[in-house]
Amino acid sequence: MANKLIRGSLIILIGNIIFRLGGYVYRFLMAILLGPTAYGILGITLPFQGIFQTLSAGGLPPAIAKYVAEYEAINEHDMARHTIYTALKIMIFLGLFFGILMIFVVSPWLAYGYLEKPAALIPLQIVGLITPFSVIVGAFRGAFQGVYKMEYIVYTRAVEQLGMILFATAFVLIGLSTVGALWGTVLGYSLSVVVAIYIFKVHMPKYIPKPSENFVFTRKDELTLVGTLVKFSIPVIITAIAEMLIYNICTIVMGRFLTFEDIGFFAAADPIARLPLIISISIATTILPASSEAFKLKDNLTLQKYVSEAYKYSLLFIVPMCVGLALFASPTLRILYFKNPAYVAGASALAILSIGMTFYSIFAISTSIIQGIGNPRIPMYILVGGTIVTGVLNWIMVPSLGIAGGALATSIACFLMMVPCIYFVFKLTKTKAPTKSIVKILIASLIMGIFALIIPKTTLYLFPSIFACIILYFFALILVKFFQKEDIDSLRQLSSKLGPIAKIVNRLLNLIEKLEFR
Repeated sequence: MANKLIRGSLIILIGNIIFRLGGYVYRFLMAILLGPTAYGILGITLPFQGIFQTLSAGGLPPAIAKYVAEYEAINEHDMARHTIYTALKIMIFLGLFFGILMIFVVSPWLAYGYLEKPAALIPLQIVGLITPFSVIVGAFRGAFQGVYKMEYIVYTRAVEQLGMILFATAFVLIGLSTVGALWGTVLGYSLSVVVAIYIFKVHMPKYIPKPSENFVFTRKDELTLVGTLVKFSIPVIITAIAEMLIYNICTIVMGRFLTFEDIGFFAAADPIARLPLIISISIATTILPASSEAFKLKDNLTLQKYVSEAYKYSLLFIVPMCVGLALFASPTLRILYFKNPAYVAGASALAILSIGMTFYSIFAISTSIIQGIGNPRIPMYILVGGTIVTGVLNWIMVPSLGIAGGALATSIACFLMMVPCIYFVFKLTKTKAPTKSIVKILIASLIMGIFALIIPKTTLYLFPSIFACIILYFFALILVKFFQKEDIDSLRQLSSKLGPIAKIVNRLLNLIEKLEFR
């Protein structure tokens, strides 16, 4: 029953690992090559890049995934195809419009008005060139998600990241500084578009057949479909913008009150704190079409199974990751940015943000479930409220507490958003919370955390400490009897697809069975 969710999540997990690791490599290289001040200029452009990419997408990729999944579930292949084409037309228009707006209107106002930092002008203008490419590839990724071909998303992301890293590094090395880093992003997205179009033309017809001869799709039908997509996408786009602000409003406020160097320290810590989102976003991406399909077919048992397992398996990995990052923040930054020890100044922000990402991870999964069952306005309202709270808290805390204040404000807002979103998920799906499993995960993580507290926080002990914590957490889960028989069976079935490491995984599962069910 959960195979579709587990398989899709595993593939997206691989993609998100590539995306996160690629993003980290990109930021790491830029941090080393540019230095804190120039890297701070790059850091201040990234929030606006994300916001304008989201605006240009118009909230349509989730709409594509939702309606393609629904049409394919009832074998309406022609409508699935026209959903993709219609959404793509809208997104190309939006990408061009917001790109021009960013270049000629928004960038000058930000550089000379709000930020009062003219050095940010040209980097911000280059952001406008990124949006059309990101929008097009986003549309195709929505189509891939709708037919559960998550590996196609992985391919486009891999090309995007590789292109960004190679071109940005080359441009910076020849002296183009922050501008060169952003030109690398432009070229990375453009290569990703080429790959996405190729995959759609060559491979997608296997899953969405060619148009049937007797199918008629008039202009009126297209306008009706536009209305349907827009109706769904409006709350999604508001939600997405609010989500971007939750991520980045602290950096935007820092741009007003702090120096580029301080922003560089925060930008070095921020992507590391988000590593646990690899897990939650992987599951959230897959749970949206899966829950949508189960809801459409009125299969309540499957829907409830999806919901319960989404929380259970995500928290199993997210909680210990966040605890570990918070406790080992300083040595982590020392090792990752060994070429420039000054970045250790971001340790306080990393520790606080890591805890906040636990809350945000749960919120992200909850949001996808609620959207999947046709209630996108609920997370929209929660996110808008959270954005306002985040903005107010940052405006108060950043001037006095610096980058740690921004991290604390974001973490508080994430917790306040998580609570009501969880409530609505369980209420709307009539699912019982996997309370016992969650409590066992928290107990195992607490045992691991107490052990981690007594370990010296030095670079010498970092990797041995991480290994010891993983082993201890694993045995703590066995001690509290976390694993159930159905968990072992699902993992064993999944392990058969893991190639060379299948034997290792099976041995581990056999050990768990002996210890857990003796």
